[in-house]
Amino acid sequence: MDHSELLKMTMGAPFYAEQAGEVALFEHAFRQRLPLLIKGPTGCGKTRFVEHMAARLGRPLITVSCHDDLSAADLVGRHLIGAGNTVWADGPLTRAVRSGAICYLDEVVEARKDTTVVLHPLADDRRVLPIERTGEQLVAPPEFMLVISYNPGYQNLLKSLKPSTRQRFVALTFGYPNAAVEQSIVMTEAGIDTALAARLVQLAQALRRLTDHDLEETVSTRLLVMAARLVAAGLPLRDACRAAIVDALTDDAETAAALADVVDAVLGDIARHAAAR
Repeated sequence: MDHSELLKMTMGAPFYAEQAGEVALFEHAFRQRLPLLIKGPTGCGKTRFVEHMAARLGRPLITVSCHDDLSAADLVGRHLIGAGNTVWADGPLTRAVRSGAICYLDEVVEARKDTTVVLHPLADDRRVLPIERTGEQLVAPPEFMLVISYNPGYQNLLKSLKPSTRQRFVALTFGYPNAAVEQSIVMTEAGIDTALAARLVQLAQALRRLTDHDLEETVSTRLLVMAARLVAAGLPLRDACRAAIVDALTDDAETAAALADVVDAVLGDIARHAAAR
């Protein structure tokens, strides 16, 4: 693929700021027909990365948000009854295999363990999807790729990937971007200036260093972008950070007050300057 072809494919792709060679890894896995597992905290860019790569590679993307009630039939398909007839309806995984799409299972550990077993023949050298209810055995075309993701922070004894599942995948670990990359993301996504983006990233780093508050999650890049977009739309900076960051992270009044103090300490001067204008 020459530079002009790559440029055409990436111009229409969702914005994504590369961090550490993950684009090349994804491309190599795609070409070698290897499934990919992406692990990282909430809001760090896992889904955006997959969307970007699907557009970059020129492949359709079928995304499934996994949950506790997700069954194998939800993925593979089921017979439906209508107008007196029984008709087979493909599930999203089957549609992806038939069409040579990229199938992305987001937060796969949320699905029932018996559901993830259906991925096994697709995620090894066989690359097949047996459909027991129709007797079909679909062979995945070269363009098909299976991608799954999860947040390691949510893992426990009840919600974790079986070793027999995870060892079928090439693994890619995400963290929150470094300051320069995160600043670029916030500026691009929200359309704010460099100074404000830098200060919001500084706030995120300060909040991520907190260890004496029982937060299930820390501030994500996604929350920073949301706060920045509110500011760009005209909401005062302190109000934007309260709504998009502080109150999004906790329901506990004492913890919220502590987080708000950090917001004031990091952004106080710029917030006061904006309010005075």
